[in-house]
Amino acid sequence: MASETKKRLALAIIDFLQTSVSDGTLPADEKESVEAAQELISGAFGVSMTDPAAMKEALGGQSLLKIYEVFEKMKAKGAGAAAASSPAGSASGASPKASNTPSAEDKASAEALKGRGNQAMAQKKYPEAIDLYSQALKLVPGNPIYLSNRAAAYSASSQHEKARDDAQAAIEADPAYSKGWSRLGLAKFALGDAKGAMIAYEKGIQAEGKGGSEAMRKGYETAKRRVEEDESAPVSPPQEEPLSRGSAGSPFGGGGGGGMPDLSALAGMMGGGGGGPGGPGGMDFNSIMSNPMFSQMAQSLMSNPSLMNNLMNNPKIKDMMSGAGGGGMPDIGALMSDPSIAELAKNFMPGGPSSKK
Repeated sequence: MASETKKRLALAIIDFLQTSVSDGTLPADEKESVEAAQELISGAFGVSMTDPAAMKEALGGQSLLKIYEVFEKMKAKGAGAAAASSPAGSASGASPKASNTPSAEDKASAEALKGRGNQAMAQKKYPEAIDLYSQALKLVPGNPIYLSNRAAAYSASSQHEKARDDAQAAIEADPAYSKGWSRLGLAKFALGDAKGAMIAYEKGIQAEGKGGSEAMRKGYETAKRRVEEDESAPVSPPQEEPLSRGSAGSPFGGGGGGGMPDLSALAGMMGGGGGGPGGPGGMDFNSIMSNPMFSQMAQSLMSNPSLMNNLMNNPKIKDMMSGAGGGGMPDIGALMSDPSIAELAKNFMPGGPSSKK
């Protein structure tokens, strides 16, 4: 709903349009358009064009044109006075910026809006409270109380980032305003910044003096406990995915270092002890590894542990193992003369199927 001031201004505009047609400022053929505009303004602002008393009150014996002419004269005088008072030799010649100090009327209106905002907060009408505090801030920008109150309304409606920003602006405007620190602490704690919250509450206690209020001390202790909990929490080492490991009884495990194949287990399965000459069955594992073909097999197995399982599960190897019996393991020459073993070994040589990835 339009205020009384706006209604009077609407009537003054209607009068100005009518006068502009009658004194020839606007051509006669624009009369219908002007009348349509007058009716629209009249309906929008809820005023009557045919009410002489209201029109007289609105204009105060003047016309909108005369009022504006007076304004322009005052503006020109103000600009001339500012230019006269500017320092001599100024390069820019620009007049000083107009003061942004709110008028007494603006301050009174802002206080009324703040009061209504407080009532909305008491009734838990947080969006309404935010709007009212915002209106007050338009009239008196940067007021720490209005900023702090709006921060409280934002926190109550779980808009914690906006609450933090308003509270920060409040304490920047007035570092001694303790409620600004309290609301900054609450917003930071809600955002997970326990250390920042603890610092804010500590500043609030200092601003209040005499050890601070119970609420401020409680906020500080709560934030401090959270900081201590975070600092004392054990840091879990990064979990690495283990390399391939076999089940019990497979040729994979501790001897292979991190899940690599245990070649001594391969030697044991072939009848040797894996340590050198004289092992069970007389198998010299070192001799096996000095053979280029078996050396290449071992390197392939080390780079691809899954090949070990394939090798141990191969029917030809199993047949060879069962034929070896208890200690009758053939020597290297005999092994390599066996066409089945030679075929398997060839797969592990450079260029063989198992060497291709």
